[in-house]
Amino acid sequence: MAGHAVERFLEMMAAERGASPRTLDAYRRDLADFAAHFGGDPADAATADLRAYLRRLHDRGFSPRTQARRLSALRQFFRFLQAEEDRADNPARLLDSPRLGRPLPKYLSEDEVGRLIAAAREKPGVHGLRTVALLEVLYATGLRVSELVGLPFSAIARDPEVLIVTGKGRKDRAVPLTEAARAALRTWREARAAWVKSQRGGQRWAFPGPGRSGHVTRDAVFKSLRDLAVRAGVPPAKVSPHVLRHSFASHLLAHGADLRAVQTMLGHADIATTQIYTHVLDDRLAALVATAHPLAKLGL
Repeated sequence: MAGHAVERFLEMMAAERGASPRTLDAYRRDLADFAAHFGGDPADAATADLRAYLRRLHDRGFSPRTQARRLSALRQFFRFLQAEEDRADNPARLLDSPRLGRPLPKYLSEDEVGRLIAAAREKPGVHGLRTVALLEVLYATGLRVSELVGLPFSAIARDPEVLIVTGKGRKDRAVPLTEAARAALRTWREARAAWVKSQRGGQRWAFPGPGRSGHVTRDAVFKSLRDLAVRAGVPPAKVSPHVLRHSFASHLLAHGADLRAVQTMLGHADIATTQIYTHVLDDRLAALVATAHPLAKLGL
């Protein structure tokens, strides 16, 4: 590799930062790739050289994440040279990192959710009734799993049409319940009364459990969903409480719900967080144009 500066940089990363051999190898490869592009000692590069390198990475099809990692390596390298007074400037300082973007949320199809609910209804006994109620409420409301397990009994005690949920930042929000969720809660309330009496605990919670908290745990909900997935023939790796939250939002939007309304029901403080679901809106708009545009109707 051109120049001794890179080796001194790697020695510093190992001695002062405790970088692992794998991390050092990654830095070495990234800086070697830049040196090959630059055609000289990377310590002599200017901002324009770095910008040209990033443009080349983009043209070669490297992901934004890889581009950002390599720029980070260059930033640290030139920061080291500045600290060592080998350079007066850091040519990477003013370069913007590539935008990574947010991955699209994973969600189940409506058929897959239906199969999970059907599998839950086949579970016997009080635990089966609790599972049905948990699943129906989760899919009907899009609650975070922490909000679901922490629901007080008072929230479901009077056959509510709307759940009052305390979310992040101790902020309350109202989330409507479907009739299917209300019916599952009515059945569960009857079974719950006898269960709580026999267990002598959990009176405070909508979904009591045997643990120290008194309510069903997040892990128990997660495991129950994975077990249902196996019964329903849905890949278990696809199923989690958060995936059902994504499914709730995606299915609402697919059926015409307003993004602001979904934001409110999910408890997102910022509409930008809800905009991860805009892929659903894009699909809906494309379908709308395909079916409703006058030229589409004429087959033109």
